[in-house]
Amino acid sequence: MTLVNFNNRTRNTAPYFNNVFDSLFSDAVTKNKMVDKSPNVNIYENENAYVIELAAPGLKKEDFQINLKKDTLSVWAEVKKDETQIAKDFTRKEFDYSSFARSFNLPETADADKISAEYKDGILNITIGKKDDTKSQHKEIVVS
Repeated sequence: MTLVNFNNRTRNTAPYFNNVFDSLFSDAVTKNKMVDKSPNVNIYENENAYVIELAAPGLKKEDFQINLKKDTLSVWAEVKKDETQIAKDFTRKEFDYSSFARSFNLPETADADKISAEYKDGILNITIGKKDDTKSQHKEIVVS
């Protein structure tokens, strides 16, 4: 086995050099592989509902569209770019939620009539109520 010493002089003498390559490679991967820039979500359940928290900073509540088709809840947003805005010369630009789409399969216990959404502090909160199964849980079955 041969050990090779790592020479880190290039980072010290020209720190931007490696950053340029990092940026080029990550941008190339993003563009060529069509990496989806969809926002992250937290999903949890409590006694009465399922809750989806979707991180989408910089948007307005008017930018969102939420649809329910059968048991699939779809959330998407599209922001039209303002051409009058002054263009910035970014060295690196990672957060760009100008458009995205996410879909979620709802469980059978989700109640389509009890869905609400609220956008506050860059988080879209979608609350999906659960069906009231108390009637079916306390059913007596008679043996014949």
